[in-house]
Amino acid sequence: MGRIVVAPPELKKHYDAWGFSPAIQSGDLLFLGGQVGLCSDGSVPSDPSQQIEQAFVNVESILQSVSATFDDIVDLTAFYTNYPEHGRLARPIRDKFFGTDIPPNWTAVGVAALAEPFVFELKAIARIPA
Repeated sequence: MGRIVVAPPELKKHYDAWGFSPAIQSGDLLFLGGQVGLCSDGSVPSDPSQQIEQAFVNVESILQSVSATFDDIVDLTAFYTNYPEHGRLARPIRDKFFGTDIPPNWTAVGVAALAEPFVFELKAIARIPA
């Protein structure tokens, strides 16, 4: 079982420039990392809520590229440079993507810094549907 890079075309050039993969597929598992508020045109919103929303949009794009959805995520970790304030901003955005019936397994981590100018980052593990 090998590793397959999963990179939606609209984000691939940015990840290539930074030297890492937005997601790796191994068997029926998908490991997503480094999902930040980066828009497909390379811009980064200055508003924390918009960065958080864009990070979830990027996760959704990666999931869709392997025919998965947020329902397939089994583990989610969020990194915040301003916790708990950004945590309060993130919850309603998270609920918009996941719904509220079955909340995701979520670990929230406050950090001193992320790659500038980002204030929020997501890491996730998803099971790819058969």
